[in-house]
Amino acid sequence: MNREYHRWHSPALGRDMELLIFGHAGARVLVFPTSKGKFYEWEDRQMTNAIRGHLDNGWVQLICVDSVDAESWYAHWKHPGDRAWRQIQYEYYLLNEVLPLSWQKNPNPFLITVGASFGAYHAVNFALRHPHVVGRAIGMSGIYDIGRWTNGHTDQNVHSNNPVAFISHEHDSQRIAALQKLDIILAVGKDDPLRGSSEQLSALLWQKGIGNALRLWDGWAHDWPWWQQMLPLYIGGHG
Repeated sequence: MNREYHRWHSPALGRDMELLIFGHAGARVLVFPTSKGKFYEWEDRQMTNAIRGHLDNGWVQLICVDSVDAESWYAHWKHPGDRAWRQIQYEYYLLNEVLPLSWQKNPNPFLITVGASFGAYHAVNFALRHPHVVGRAIGMSGIYDIGRWTNGHTDQNVHSNNPVAFISHEHDSQRIAALQKLDIILAVGKDDPLRGSSEQLSALLWQKGIGNALRLWDGWAHDWPWWQQMLPLYIGGHG
């Protein structure tokens, strides 16, 4: 299996960033780690092995990025507006640095975003903000209301990075049309305390005419063994 390590100084973030690429062809998959997680988390947690066949057959290629959560939403010493601005800079890094690298490596036009727990927030938030770029978003055991990280504060950057907030107020017909083409999968355990967040976002999307698949798993299902089972089901492939 092809494995590549990349590191460069990010102009958007003002510091070095690292990532790993797995696979040689297929749909490009932008992988977000769990809260404050590292770019090597999915490899360490055997998620790459869970879809080894997909990777070996050239059905998908993973781009596993690093997080800046400790500098954004989890930077509790910062003003919530400053936390949101760091999230915006992270998005600039993804859009202007990571995705161009992925296109250079692999011209496949289909992009999937995926993550678990807080990584699901990133995967779904990015897809909902950029439906013209993303084809499928997979959120496993995610949370989609960023309110608990903002101490009641809201501004344009906070609002536009809080999925349940900006979807509630989405009225742009062109954006809604683009979102209707997005394949959205929200998987969560029936006994997961975060289940309500997936159900809330799913309902809000349907209210806007935006289809999505809410998948409830038995039990808690908020840990790597369950995510290893979810991933092959939802990531797609051929054969």
